[in-house]
Amino acid sequence: MRLNKYISHNSKYSRREADRLIEEGEVTLDKKTLRDFGYEVEDEDRIYVKGQLVKESSELTIIVYNKPKGVLVTKKDDRGRATIYHKLSGKYRHFVPVGRLDYASEGLLLLTDSPEVATALMESALDRTYNLKIDKAISPEMITAMKEGLVLDDARAGAHEKSKIYSMEFAPFAHFEVRAEGKNFSKLRVTITEGKNRELRRFFAHFEAKVLDLKRVAFGGIELNNLPSNKTRYFTRREYDDVHKFMKRRRANAEADVKNRANALKQEAKNRREKEWEAKKTEKDGKAEKNSHASKSKKFNKKD
Repeated sequence: MRLNKYISHNSKYSRREADRLIEEGEVTLDKKTLRDFGYEVEDEDRIYVKGQLVKESSELTIIVYNKPKGVLVTKKDDRGRATIYHKLSGKYRHFVPVGRLDYASEGLLLLTDSPEVATALMESALDRTYNLKIDKAISPEMITAMKEGLVLDDARAGAHEKSKIYSMEFAPFAHFEVRAEGKNFSKLRVTITEGKNRELRRFFAHFEAKVLDLKRVAFGGIELNNLPSNKTRYFTRREYDDVHKFMKRRRANAEADVKNRANALKQEAKNRREKEWEAKKTEKDGKAEKNSHASKSKKFNKKD
Protein backbone atom coordinates (compact mmCIF):
# COMPACT_ATOMS: atom_id res chain seq x y z
CA MET A 1 0.00 0.00 0.00
CA ARG A 2 1.22 3.51 -0.79
CA LEU A 3 2.71 5.34 2.17
CA ASN A 4 0.16 8.17 2.28
CA LYS A 5 -2.73 5.69 2.08
CA TYR A 6 -1.21 3.56 4.83
CA ILE A 7 -0.96 6.54 7.18
CA SER A 8 -4.47 7.84 6.47
CA HIS A 9 -6.01 4.40 6.84
CA ASN A 10 -4.30 3.55 10.13
CA SER A 11 -4.22 6.90 11.91
CA LYS A 12 -6.21 10.05 12.65
CA TYR A 13 -4.60 11.86 9.70
CA SER A 14 -6.38 12.45 6.39
CA ARG A 15 -4.69 11.71 3.07
CA ARG A 16 -3.91 15.40 2.61
CA GLU A 17 -2.47 15.63 6.12
CA ALA A 18 -0.41 12.50 5.48
CA ASP A 19 1.02 14.10 2.34
CA ARG A 20 1.95 17.21 4.33
CA LEU A 21 3.61 15.16 7.09
CA ILE A 22 5.65 13.23 4.51
CA GLU A 23 6.67 16.48 2.83
CA GLU A 24 7.72 17.98 6.17
CA GLY A 25 9.90 14.96 7.03
CA GLU A 26 7.73 13.78 9.92
CA VAL A 27 7.49 10.21 8.60
CA THR A 28 10.27 7.71 9.23
CA LEU A 29 11.11 4.06 8.60
CA ASP A 30 13.86 2.58 10.77
CA LYS A 31 15.01 6.12 11.70
CA LYS A 32 15.21 6.98 8.00
CA THR A 33 13.05 9.85 6.80
CA LEU A 34 10.62 8.93 4.05
CA ARG A 35 9.68 11.64 1.55
CA ASP A 36 8.29 9.43 -1.21
CA PHE A 37 4.47 9.63 -1.19
CA GLY A 38 4.30 6.53 -3.35
CA TYR A 39 6.56 4.32 -1.21
CA GLU A 40 4.96 0.87 -0.99
CA VAL A 41 4.69 -0.16 2.65
CA GLU A 42 5.72 -3.79 3.19
CA ASP A 43 4.28 -6.16 5.81
CA GLU A 44 7.38 -5.95 8.01
CA ASP A 45 7.78 -2.14 7.79
CA ARG A 46 7.42 -0.10 10.98
CA ILE A 47 6.28 3.38 10.04
CA TYR A 48 6.52 6.27 12.51
CA VAL A 49 4.77 9.65 12.34
CA LYS A 50 6.21 12.29 14.65
CA GLY A 51 7.97 9.52 16.54
CA GLN A 52 4.78 7.50 17.10
CA LEU A 53 4.44 4.02 15.62
CA VAL A 54 1.57 3.74 13.15
CA LYS A 55 -0.28 0.57 14.13
CA GLU A 56 -2.53 -1.18 11.69
CA SER A 57 -6.13 -0.53 12.59
CA SER A 58 -7.93 -3.23 14.57
CA GLU A 59 -11.29 -1.96 13.32
CA LEU A 60 -13.26 -3.43 10.45
CA THR A 61 -11.29 -3.46 7.23
CA ILE A 62 -12.75 -3.99 3.77
CA ILE A 63 -10.87 -3.89 0.50
CA VAL A 64 -11.96 -3.77 -3.11
CA TYR A 65 -10.00 -6.15 -5.33
CA ASN A 66 -10.12 -6.18 -9.12
CA LYS A 67 -9.89 -9.93 -9.62
CA PRO A 68 -8.30 -10.95 -12.92
CA LYS A 69 -9.47 -13.87 -15.05
CA GLY A 70 -7.80 -17.22 -14.45
CA VAL A 71 -7.72 -16.90 -10.66
CA LEU A 72 -9.83 -18.86 -8.18
CA VAL A 73 -11.62 -17.34 -5.20
CA THR A 74 -10.52 -19.98 -2.70
CA LYS A 75 -7.68 -20.65 -0.26
CA LYS A 76 -6.13 -23.48 -2.25
CA ASP A 77 -6.77 -25.59 -5.32
CA ASP A 78 -6.15 -29.33 -5.64
CA ARG A 79 -5.09 -28.82 -9.26
CA GLY A 80 -2.51 -26.21 -8.34
CA ARG A 81 -4.22 -23.30 -10.05
CA ALA A 82 -3.60 -19.74 -8.87
CA THR A 83 -5.92 -18.34 -6.20
CA ILE A 84 -6.58 -14.77 -5.13
CA TYR A 85 -4.40 -15.39 -2.08
CA HIS A 86 -1.42 -16.02 -4.36
CA LYS A 87 -2.03 -12.60 -5.89
CA LEU A 88 -2.89 -10.58 -2.79
CA SER A 89 -0.47 -9.23 -0.19
CA GLY A 90 0.21 -11.60 2.70
CA LYS A 91 -1.54 -9.22 5.10
CA TYR A 92 -4.86 -10.28 3.52
CA ARG A 93 -4.42 -14.03 4.04
CA HIS A 94 -7.08 -14.05 6.75
CA PHE A 95 -9.56 -11.90 4.80
CA VAL A 96 -12.87 -13.45 3.75
CA PRO A 97 -14.30 -12.88 0.25
CA VAL A 98 -17.84 -11.58 -0.09
CA GLY A 99 -19.23 -14.22 -2.42
CA ARG A 100 -17.29 -15.50 -5.38
CA LEU A 101 -16.38 -14.84 -8.97
CA ASP A 102 -15.69 -17.97 -10.99
CA TYR A 103 -12.34 -18.79 -12.60
CA ALA A 104 -13.19 -17.19 -15.95
CA SER A 105 -14.82 -14.07 -14.48
CA GLU A 106 -13.17 -10.83 -13.43
CA GLY A 107 -13.89 -7.61 -11.65
CA LEU A 108 -14.97 -6.30 -8.29
CA LEU A 109 -14.51 -8.61 -5.33
CA LEU A 110 -14.88 -7.40 -1.75
CA LEU A 111 -12.77 -8.95 1.01
CA THR A 112 -12.98 -8.23 4.73
CA ASP A 113 -11.47 -9.31 8.03
CA SER A 114 -15.00 -9.69 9.47
CA PRO A 115 -16.74 -13.00 8.66
CA GLU A 116 -19.97 -11.49 10.02
CA VAL A 117 -19.85 -8.61 7.55
CA ALA A 118 -18.87 -10.94 4.70
CA THR A 119 -21.86 -13.21 5.38
CA ALA A 120 -24.25 -10.27 5.77
CA LEU A 121 -23.21 -8.70 2.47
CA MET A 122 -23.22 -12.03 0.65
CA GLU A 123 -26.74 -12.91 1.86
CA SER A 124 -28.12 -9.45 1.16
CA ALA A 125 -30.29 -8.32 -1.73
CA LEU A 126 -27.84 -5.53 -2.59
CA ASP A 127 -27.40 -4.78 -6.29
CA ARG A 128 -24.67 -6.62 -8.18
CA THR A 129 -23.85 -5.06 -11.56
CA TYR A 130 -22.03 -6.86 -14.37
CA ASN A 131 -20.81 -6.14 -17.86
CA LEU A 132 -21.09 -9.26 -19.98
CA LYS A 133 -20.84 -10.52 -23.52
CA ILE A 134 -22.71 -13.52 -24.94
CA ASP A 135 -22.31 -15.32 -28.25
CA LYS A 136 -25.84 -14.60 -29.52
CA ALA A 137 -28.17 -11.77 -30.32
CA ILE A 138 -30.68 -10.98 -27.57
CA SER A 139 -33.96 -12.80 -28.14
CA PRO A 140 -37.48 -11.73 -27.07
CA GLU A 141 -37.50 -14.76 -24.74
CA MET A 142 -34.36 -13.49 -22.99
CA ILE A 143 -35.92 -10.05 -22.57
CA THR A 144 -39.06 -11.56 -21.04
CA ALA A 145 -37.05 -13.73 -18.64
CA MET A 146 -34.90 -10.80 -17.54
CA LYS A 147 -38.05 -8.77 -16.85
CA GLU A 148 -40.16 -11.48 -15.23
CA GLY A 149 -37.70 -13.98 -13.81
CA LEU A 150 -37.21 -17.65 -14.62
CA VAL A 151 -37.62 -21.01 -12.91
CA LEU A 152 -35.56 -23.95 -14.16
CA ASP A 153 -35.98 -27.52 -12.97
CA ASP A 154 -32.73 -28.32 -14.75
CA ALA A 155 -30.18 -25.50 -14.55
CA ARG A 156 -27.06 -27.59 -15.09
CA ALA A 157 -26.22 -25.94 -18.41
CA GLY A 158 -23.66 -23.24 -17.70
CA ALA A 159 -22.80 -24.75 -14.32
CA HIS A 160 -19.49 -26.21 -13.20
CA GLU A 161 -19.26 -29.91 -14.03
CA LYS A 162 -19.03 -30.81 -10.32
CA SER A 163 -21.92 -28.61 -9.23
CA LYS A 164 -24.62 -30.37 -7.23
CA ILE A 165 -27.14 -27.58 -7.79
CA TYR A 166 -29.60 -28.78 -10.43
CA SER A 167 -32.63 -26.51 -10.23
CA MET A 168 -32.58 -22.73 -9.86
CA GLU A 169 -34.99 -19.84 -9.61
CA PHE A 170 -33.92 -16.51 -11.11
CA ALA A 171 -35.49 -13.32 -9.79
CA PRO A 172 -36.33 -10.55 -12.29
CA PHE A 173 -33.25 -8.49 -13.11
CA ALA A 174 -33.20 -5.15 -11.26
CA HIS A 175 -31.94 -3.53 -14.46
CA PHE A 176 -30.56 -4.53 -17.84
CA GLU A 177 -29.27 -2.63 -20.83
CA VAL A 178 -28.16 -3.93 -24.23
CA ARG A 179 -25.07 -1.89 -25.07
CA ALA A 180 -24.05 -3.47 -28.36
CA GLU A 181 -25.45 -6.22 -30.55
CA GLY A 182 -24.54 -8.12 -33.68
CA LYS A 183 -25.56 -11.32 -35.42
CA ASN A 184 -23.33 -13.48 -33.21
CA PHE A 185 -22.88 -11.45 -30.04
CA SER A 186 -24.50 -9.11 -27.54
CA LYS A 187 -22.95 -6.87 -24.89
CA LEU A 188 -25.04 -6.09 -21.84
CA ARG A 189 -24.92 -4.39 -18.48
CA VAL A 190 -27.17 -6.18 -16.00
CA THR A 191 -27.98 -5.67 -12.34
CA ILE A 192 -29.21 -8.56 -10.21
CA THR A 193 -29.94 -8.81 -6.50
CA GLU A 194 -28.75 -12.35 -5.83
CA GLY A 195 -25.39 -14.09 -5.79
CA LYS A 196 -26.27 -17.64 -6.77
CA ASN A 197 -23.74 -20.11 -8.15
CA ARG A 198 -22.89 -19.14 -11.76
CA GLU A 199 -26.25 -17.44 -11.95
CA LEU A 200 -25.73 -15.46 -15.16
CA ARG A 201 -23.96 -18.29 -16.97
CA ARG A 202 -26.83 -20.66 -16.13
CA PHE A 203 -29.45 -18.06 -17.06
CA PHE A 204 -28.12 -17.45 -20.56
CA ALA A 205 -27.20 -21.11 -21.09
CA HIS A 206 -30.93 -21.86 -20.84
CA PHE A 207 -31.27 -19.90 -24.11
CA GLU A 208 -28.27 -21.75 -25.58
CA ALA A 209 -26.12 -18.64 -25.24
CA LYS A 210 -22.58 -18.83 -23.89
CA VAL A 211 -21.19 -16.07 -21.68
CA LEU A 212 -17.87 -15.09 -23.25
CA ASP A 213 -16.90 -12.30 -20.87
CA LEU A 214 -18.21 -11.53 -17.39
CA LYS A 215 -17.01 -8.64 -15.26
CA ARG A 216 -18.54 -7.37 -12.03
CA VAL A 217 -18.31 -3.59 -11.91
CA ALA A 218 -20.36 -2.73 -8.80
CA PHE A 219 -21.69 -4.24 -5.60
CA GLY A 220 -24.19 -2.43 -3.38
CA GLY A 221 -23.08 1.02 -4.51
CA ILE A 222 -19.35 0.17 -4.34
CA GLU A 223 -17.90 0.72 -7.81
CA LEU A 224 -14.81 -0.70 -9.47
CA ASN A 225 -14.27 2.41 -11.60
CA ASN A 226 -10.71 2.56 -12.96
CA LEU A 227 -9.02 0.28 -10.40
CA PRO A 228 -6.42 -1.69 -12.42
CA SER A 229 -6.65 -5.46 -12.72
CA ASN A 230 -5.09 -7.36 -9.78
CA LYS A 231 -4.96 -4.20 -7.67
CA THR A 232 -6.69 -3.38 -4.38
CA ARG A 233 -7.96 -0.31 -2.61
CA TYR A 234 -9.37 0.32 0.84
CA PHE A 235 -12.93 1.42 1.41
CA THR A 236 -13.47 5.16 1.62
CA ARG A 237 -14.91 6.68 4.80
CA ARG A 238 -18.29 7.06 3.07
CA GLU A 239 -18.26 3.40 2.06
CA TYR A 240 -17.43 2.36 5.63
CA ASP A 241 -20.26 4.55 6.93
CA ASP A 242 -22.67 2.87 4.50
CA VAL A 243 -21.59 -0.60 5.67
CA HIS A 244 -21.95 0.35 9.34
CA LYS A 245 -25.48 1.64 8.64
CA PHE A 246 -26.28 -1.55 6.72
CA MET A 247 -25.05 -3.75 9.57
CA LYS A 248 -26.97 -1.68 12.12
CA ARG A 249 -30.20 -2.15 10.14
CA ARG A 250 -29.50 -5.85 9.69
CA ARG A 251 -28.90 -6.39 13.42
CA ALA A 252 -32.02 -4.39 14.28
CA ASN A 253 -34.05 -6.51 11.86
CA ALA A 254 -32.54 -9.69 13.29
CA GLU A 255 -33.41 -8.60 16.83
CA ALA A 256 -36.94 -7.74 15.71
CA ASP A 257 -37.26 -11.17 14.06
CA VAL A 258 -36.10 -12.90 17.25
CA LYS A 259 -38.56 -10.86 19.29
CA ASN A 260 -41.39 -11.59 16.86
CA ARG A 261 -40.59 -15.31 16.89
CA ALA A 262 -40.50 -15.30 20.70
CA ASN A 263 -43.85 -13.53 20.85
CA ALA A 264 -45.29 -15.97 18.32
CA LEU A 265 -44.08 -18.93 20.41
CA LYS A 266 -45.58 -17.38 23.54
CA GLN A 267 -48.89 -16.90 21.75
CA GLU A 268 -48.81 -20.49 20.49
CA ALA A 269 -48.15 -21.72 24.04
CA LYS A 270 -50.98 -19.56 25.37
CA ASN A 271 -53.37 -20.84 22.70
CA ARG A 272 -52.32 -24.41 23.46
CA ARG A 273 -52.94 -23.92 27.20
CA GLU A 274 -56.34 -22.38 26.53
CA LYS A 275 -57.30 -25.31 24.28
CA GLU A 276 -56.13 -27.77 26.93
CA TRP A 277 -58.11 -25.88 29.58
CA GLU A 278 -61.21 -25.86 27.35
CA ALA A 279 -60.80 -29.58 26.69
CA LYS A 280 -60.47 -30.33 30.41
CA LYS A 281 -63.45 -28.10 31.20
CA THR A 282 -65.55 -29.82 28.54
CA GLU A 283 -64.49 -33.21 29.89
CA LYS A 284 -65.28 -32.13 33.47
CA ASP A 285 -68.66 -30.69 32.47
CA GLY A 286 -69.43 -33.90 30.60
CA LYS A 287 -68.67 -36.01 33.66
CA ALA A 288 -70.76 -33.72 35.88
CA GLU A 289 -73.69 -33.96 33.50
CA LYS A 290 -73.36 -37.74 33.34
CA ASN A 291 -73.31 -37.97 37.14
CA SER A 292 -76.36 -35.71 37.33
CA HIS A 293 -78.28 -37.96 34.95
CA ALA A 294 -77.25 -41.02 36.95
CA SER A 295 -78.43 -39.42 40.22
CA LYS A 296 -81.80 -38.49 38.76
CA SER A 297 -82.21 -42.00 37.41
CA LYS A 298 -81.68 -43.49 40.89
CA LYS A 299 -84.30 -41.16 42.40
CA PHE A 300 -86.86 -42.16 39.79
CA ASN A 301 -86.13 -45.80 40.49
CA LYS A 302 -86.76 -45.31 44.24
CA LYS A 303 -90.16 -43.72 43.55
CA ASP A 304 -91.12 -46.65 41.41
